[in-house]
Parts: sequence; C-alpha cells; structure tokens
Amino acid sequence: MRNNLYKRYNPCELPNASGGRGPATLLKLLLLGVLFVLFPLLSQAQANRSVSGKVTDETGAGLPGVTVLVPGTSNGTSSGADGGFQLDVPATATKLSFSFVGYSAQQVDITGKSSVSVAMKGDAQALNEIVVTGYGTARKSDLTGAVTQITEKEFNKGTFTSPDQLIQGRVSGVQVSNNSGQPGGPASVRIRGNSAVTGTGQPLYVVDGVALDGRTARPGLTASTDVGTGADSNPLNFLNPDDIESMTVLKDASATAIYGSRAAYGVVLITTKKGKTGAPILNVSASGGFSTLLRRPEYLNASQYRQALSYYGLPTSGPTSADKGGDVDALKEILHTGSLQNYNVAMSGGGETGRYRVSLGYLNQDGIVRRTGFEKYSASLATNFQFLESKKLGLDINMTTSQFKEQLAPITTDAGYRGSLIGQALQWNPTQPLRNADGSLYIVQGDVINPLAAQELYDDRSRVNSVLASIAPSYKFTDWLQYRLMLSVNYSSGERRQSTSQRLINYPGIENQGYAAIGNNELTTQQMVHTLNFNKKLSADLNLNAVVGFEYTKFANSGTGMSAYGNAATGGFGNYGLDYTNYIQFSAAGNRTVSSFIDPTSALQSFFGRAIFNYKERYVLTGTLRRDESSKFGANHKVGYFPSFAAAWDLSQEAFFPSEKLSQLKLRAGFGLTGNQEFPAGASQDRFTLDNNGAVIPLNGLSPDLKWQADRQYNVGIDIAAFDNRLTFTADYFNKTTSDLLFPTIPGLPAPQVQALYWKNLNGNIINKGVEMALGTTFVRSDKVDVGLNVNATFIRNEVKDLTGGDIITGAINGQGLSGATSQLITNGYPINAFFLPQFTGLNDQGQSQYANGGVAAYSGSPNPRTLLGLSANARYGKLSLVANMTGAFGQYIYNNTLNAVGNVGQIGAGKNIALSTFNNPIKEAVGNAGSASTRYLQKGDYLKMSNITLSYGLGDVAGFVKGARIFATGQNLFVITKYDGFDPEVNTVKRGSNQVPSVGIDYLAYPSARVFTFGVNFSL
Repeated sequence: MRNNLYKRYNPCELPNASGGRGPATLLKLLLLGVLFVLFPLLSQAQANRSVSGKVTDETGAGLPGVTVLVPGTSNGTSSGADGGFQLDVPATATKLSFSFVGYSAQQVDITGKSSVSVAMKGDAQALNEIVVTGYGTARKSDLTGAVTQITEKEFNKGTFTSPDQLIQGRVSGVQVSNNSGQPGGPASVRIRGNSAVTGTGQPLYVVDGVALDGRTARPGLTASTDVGTGADSNPLNFLNPDDIESMTVLKDASATAIYGSRAAYGVVLITTKKGKTGAPILNVSASGGFSTLLRRPEYLNASQYRQALSYYGLPTSGPTSADKGGDVDALKEILHTGSLQNYNVAMSGGGETGRYRVSLGYLNQDGIVRRTGFEKYSASLATNFQFLESKKLGLDINMTTSQFKEQLAPITTDAGYRGSLIGQALQWNPTQPLRNADGSLYIVQGDVINPLAAQELYDDRSRVNSVLASIAPSYKFTDWLQYRLMLSVNYSSGERRQSTSQRLINYPGIENQGYAAIGNNELTTQQMVHTLNFNKKLSADLNLNAVVGFEYTKFANSGTGMSAYGNAATGGFGNYGLDYTNYIQFSAAGNRTVSSFIDPTSALQSFFGRAIFNYKERYVLTGTLRRDESSKFGANHKVGYFPSFAAAWDLSQEAFFPSEKLSQLKLRAGFGLTGNQEFPAGASQDRFTLDNNGAVIPLNGLSPDLKWQADRQYNVGIDIAAFDNRLTFTADYFNKTTSDLLFPTIPGLPAPQVQALYWKNLNGNIINKGVEMALGTTFVRSDKVDVGLNVNATFIRNEVKDLTGGDIITGAINGQGLSGATSQLITNGYPINAFFLPQFTGLNDQGQSQYANGGVAAYSGSPNPRTLLGLSANARYGKLSLVANMTGAFGQYIYNNTLNAVGNVGQIGAGKNIALSTFNNPIKEAVGNAGSASTRYLQKGDYLKMSNITLSYGLGDVAGFVKGARIFATGQNLFVITKYDGFDPEVNTVKRGSNQVPSVGIDYLAYPSARVFTFGVNFSL
C-alpha cells in the first residue's frame, strides 16, 4: 500500500510500471532526444577577420580541446587534434583568451595579427578553476569546505575496470583498498575513517548529477557451505574509466550536507567527458599487456615437506605415508599469466550551438587464476544544445550503457572447512600429483580437494547489462539565473549461471548428482531533479552563487533464482556436452529450489538549497540546508533536516598581505550534519518471506522509530599557494561523530516463534578525528623540462564512545576447527572493530600453545590505519615523460586467517601442507596443537606499494593525418614493502560476525593481487 509520501507527490510522480510507463518509457523519451544529434548544427555568424594558430602543452605537442574565446563575448572555438584553431573575430578584437582544465588561463594580444602561437602552462591550483559541487559548480576560490577535484591529467595510469581506482592515493583523507585481485572485483573506499557498524560504509557516487544506488545487479549464488558466496562485483564496473573527465571528492559535512541522508560517508562526484566546440576529432587509444602474481606466502615445497614428515615423527614411507613421491606446486598450477587488451574510440565536435561526444570501449582482462576474467563493452553519448536566437534554451542528453561479463572461480572468503580454491592449493600435499598417470584428474577421497579438479569441474559466469541515461532541458532567464530539469533512469539487470560437476565428489551432495543454479536480478533507480541556479554580483564587492532545488528518487530491486541437484539414482545430470544450467529441468524434482524476491519500493523526496556569498574576493560564507523525506524511515521519523555552515577568509587579498612570494593564504572553517540510510528497504516495516514449503516466515519487524544514522562534523582548513603556484599546501583538521547507529537485533521470543530482525538506532558514538595534508610542488617548469612532486598524508584516530546495550561482536574467523570463533568487538574506549583475542605467549616444552591470563581475550590492536600516505612524482624531458605513484597505510593490524586455518601444524597430520613459518618455529610444535584464534596470527599491516609507473613518449604528428600520437608503458602493483607475510597487506576481506556486522582487516583466502604491465598508444585523427 502506498504511504503518504507517494500520495502527496502523486500528481508529479515519475512514470511507474503500474501505470503502464516506467524505465522503458523514459528511455524512449531519452532516445528521441538523442535524435537531435542528427540535426544540422546552427552556423556561427561571420566576423570581419580570421585569426588562426596553434596551442601546445609543456612538451611542445599540440593540445586539443583548448577553449579559445574573444573576451567578453560568446564567440569562440576549440583547438583541434593537433592543437590548431581558426576563429573569425570582430575587426575591433585585440585579444584572445585560452583556457583548459589543469592549465593556467592566458590572454594573447592579436592586434594586427592573423596567426598566433600559444604555449599553455600547467597549473592545477588555478584559483579561478571551476570545481563541480553538489547540483552545480563553484570557483575554487569560493570553496569553503574540504573538496578535492582530480582531473584526467592527474588520474592514476593503467588498466582499470572501474573508476574508483583512478584516485587511489591521490586524495588526502581517502583510502581506496582492493577487496579482491579478481578483475572487476570490489574496492572499499573510506573517506575520513571507518564508522560503519552495518552496511558498506561506501561514499555516495554521483555521475553527471545522477546519484547511484550503490549496489550491483550481479546475483549472489551459493552452491554449498563449502563453496561460499564469493566476492562481490564492483557497482561502478558499468562505467568506462576512459570516459571520465574529473572526480570531485566532497569530504566534510559543509560540502556533503546538500546530499543529506545519503552523505554520511562522503560524496564522490564523477563528471564524464563532453564534446568540445570545433571540427570533429576522433581520439583513439589501444593497449595490451599481461599480469602475474604480485607475491605469495611461503608454504613447504616437496623437499621441505618430506623433511617435515620426518621432523614431526610422521611416516615417511609405506601405505600410510603422506609422501606420494611427486613434486607439485599446486598454487602455480591454478595460476597463469593473464592477458589483457583495452580499446577506446571517441568522436567529439560541434559548433557554438551544439556539441557532441560519442565513445565506444572494449576491455578484456584475464585473471591470474585460470578460468577467471572480465570482459566489458561500453558506449556513451553526451550532447549539449542551445536553441533560440538568444541561445537561452538548452538541452543536455547523456547516456552510458555497458555490458560486462565475469568468469568466476570458487574463491570465497566465507567457505567451509574444505576451503576455497586458494586454500585448496595452499594446503595441497606437494608430493601428491594433481593428475593420474593417464592425464586424468586425481580425485581424492575424503575431505582433501584437488584444486585443479575444483577449478576445471566448476563453472560460474555472470552478465550484467546497465544503462544510465538522463535528459536535462534548461532555460537561462538572464546571465545570472538558470532553471534546469533533469530526468534520469539507472537500470541494471544481471544474470548468473553456476554449475559444479558431479565428478567433484568432495562437496556434500555433489557426487553422482552435480549442481546447477541460475539467478536473475533487476535494479532500477528513477530520479527527477529541479534546480534554479543564481550567480550574480549583487554589488561591486558582493557576489552570490546559489542553488535551490527539489529532487524525487525511487528505488526498486527484485530477482529470481533456481537451483537443483541431479538425480543420483539416474546418473545425476549425466554427460551431454552441455552446462548443467542449460538443462536444469533434468534434475531430480525433489532437489529443485525456486526463489524470487522483491524489495519494497523506496522513495526519497528532498528540498535543498545552498548559498555562497563572496565579499571583496576575500570573505566567503556558505550555507546549505536539505530536507529529506524517506519511505525507508520509521513512521515517526519520516523527515530529516541536514544543515551546514562554512566560512573562509583569503588573507592574500588583504592590503596588508605581502604577496610577492605567497599568492594565497586562505583559512576555512565549517560545521554540518549529514545522515546515512544504508539499511534495507522496508527495514521499518513488518516483512515476511515465503519459502518453498509454503511457510510464511517473519523477516523484518515493525520499527516505527527507525531513523537515519546521524553524522556531525567540524572542519578547519588552510590553503597556501606560493611561487606562482609552484608550491601549494592544503591542510584540514576534522572531527566527525557518528550517532544513532543503525543496527539489526533479534529479540528473544519464546519458542516456537520464528525470530525476525528488528532494526533500531543504538545509543552510542563513533568518533573519527584527524589531520589531512596535501603538498604540491613544481621544482622545474620550462619548455623542455618539468619536475614535480605531490605528497598527501592523513593522520586519523578512531574511537567508540557511549555505546549502550553491550558490546557488538564481529570478526568471524573461518576454517576447520574454528567454527564460531570471532576476533573483533565494537566496544567503548576502543577503535571500531578492535581486535580482542587471547594473548599468545609461545609454545611450551610439549609444543602446545600458551596464552596469558588463562586465554581470556584482550585488546590486541586496531584494523584501522592511523596514517595514510600518497606519493606522486612526475618528470619530463622534451617529449619523454615519467609518472610514478605510491600508496601506503600504517598503524593497522591484519588477522592472517589464512595462516590460522590453512597453514597451521595440524594440517600436516591430515596429509596437507603447512606454512614455512610454522615449520621454522624454534620450538617443535605438537602436530595435535589446536590452531585456536589468537594473537599468534595477528600481524602488523604497514605497507608502502608502488601502485603505478608510466613512461611515455610523445611522437607528435605522424604521416600527416595522425595527430598527437603518444606511446606508453605502465606497470601497476610493481612491488610492496611490508613485513606482512600474506598475499597482500592491502586487504579488506569483508566478513561477517553476528547481526550483519561487517569486519575489517581479516585476510582469508581472497583472490590474490596481480602485477600488471600495459603497453599502448593513443592518438587523434
């Protein structure tokens, strides 16, 4: 039944399926708008004389896309692929202005000239640079909050499946961690620390004004407890990183409050590339490369294994011996050198009244684990039109569509004691051949699984189709007042097919039966935004930049699934040369399971406004207010208000300021409130699930007082620029308090009542406070040589305070003999997800583990880094350029669950392999020593990683028609400096303890990280 939110807004409600309209109808409207591309562009008025020329960058190469204007008019063009331009100007014109993102704007005298040459100078800190903010733009000099914009020139280089990797290590206060080395795997992005008791803790992503859902449509399937659910897919995979123009990170509440109840974890604004005025330009890039394993933990080889059998007093010969006579590296057998290829083509151009950009992309990346990979096809269209003689009527149409396919391996972080593929390989007896003498797979009896068999007899493939489309008409009443309406739809559908051969006898229910599963999901977000932008000088000294607006967003999520085991009595699924999912109906009728779901449709209705007052270019005041009404909230808390205030004082504009060397000294301070509604749709309502046996099971209980999680944040900052902006420095102190913590509970109900989750807001605070700094330097800047260094560092402290109702347990430890073990608590006086473990003090004379205080768990460290570091260096000599980026994190601990569960000494007694560090223990460990969870497996996680290095050479113009050609070589994840002995200290294996609480910093059998090398070329036509 519709609630009051829908009824009140029904006259203007977005089209929906029940009314015969919906995403399909809106897409039709958008496609009709696309037809405008076919209309002839209006010709520009003729001027009295023509001026031509060429624009170059610091290397002397032609710079395409530079905006060339006659100052004070709208008469302009853009430089072509080779940097050349031609513009008709009034006979009275005396100057031309040249501007391009990342370069200092210039004005050039054209008096009496018919041609000019212009060399642009890099200037990432230009004060008049326009920065994308929520629902609008602002000059960098008008910013009062903690906002960092990264442009294409500053992005990380390399091959990426999603754009979040473009800014890893580039923004202070932001930690980007890869959750999985699997191509297309997810990443965790934390802005100013971790405060997520439930949910992902990820920022809100906004693409060209469209706020994303934050979920992926790829279905989750679980074959059995032995296989687990596997790694998630990255929700940003549908975007092509080559289409991204800039990414703006809003960090403090004064900047994010305009997004209200969805902005507690920060906001990342993604701006895609648009067409440039001028003749059509075709940009082409092509690259290929390969990937290998970054690093591996040390386990016994065949020779060491035989020594270990003797050392531990186990049989070394005879039928009971674990020595099978072979020499096998099982991990190496399931890995290979992965290949990749990446192609992008984009065409853009247009006139003064219409611009367009069309792009196509293809990426195919093999994983380093055989039978895994990621393939993506993408296309985008961006158009900008101006109508009427006054050019006051505008129309923007943007569309991004993609299809990506994933081939997945049984690599999971929540598998049963048999482990996932990586665990199977690590614990495989290195003297046991993986294949029989005839080349067939060696299938083991018992609970030891041949990793090669698990890899070859398992198939898991997914396909996700996505479209993000928007149409935005606008009308400019005056030069300072503009109205804009944006209608958008973000639709994504996913299909996944998974099967396990009946030959893989080690998994329960698989032997002589086989398993097949098919899942389908659909995600739809519809959005309508009205905005009115005001930007005017109210007086000679006072300027007002303001925006007011209304937004309505509707979210829908549904899916279906089917799974089945074959009929063992009739030979299971048999062997018909097809994947089991293609004849799933051949399964045993009693072994089939059908499921479907639909989340309650949720909606968000919002009013918002922001005003930026700039007085005398030195005093800036910003105020923001958003009112959110969400159907997710409880009946008693439907509405939330999210205000923020900030001020800045630019001392460099004062008469008393000595500005000879110091060109900017700006002080900023702000305060704001934001929220988080990252809990399931319908969490405040009574909900039920209907099972395959016809039973109605309580799923979610009524919570009328449920409201948003609240974040209160203070920020104080300083911006400094000196020596013609060759030296820039920004520092911020932040203090963020998260309260009204969202948490699901299960009340104790008397039997036989089925337990249902009840969501509520806990009393308690999570405090993140710290200092973040960014330093930019240009040591040398000339036509021939450039040398620069950028450094950012963040120092952060995290603490839980005033939590009532008892400690929250999380940090599940998985593996044989570890069922029910946990390692983390959320408790007062300690960091969130603090490690609480028995304190391991060593082995006694009998080789048994000893623990302090009788094995009582005590605080052992934090998984949250206390220091984040990013380093970027660039150097150029002539046409040869080098860019290198490093990232690091320090002060955190990692629980090596892999070593605990797979590498412990007890494995060798079961005929499995063990870690070399276990064997090298100075005291002989008893084979029967229990590998209980303890500080024995807790390790320092400090690391410094060479994220990427790119060497490029500008060939310039080639063969008369190829313009601005450049060749490059890039290495990603080249090496890591760390004492951690797992696969990679950049770990954020998302595991769950109790009550849907995610854990942090536990490393358990994740897909290994890869070292990637890419070689390519890009050019224009």
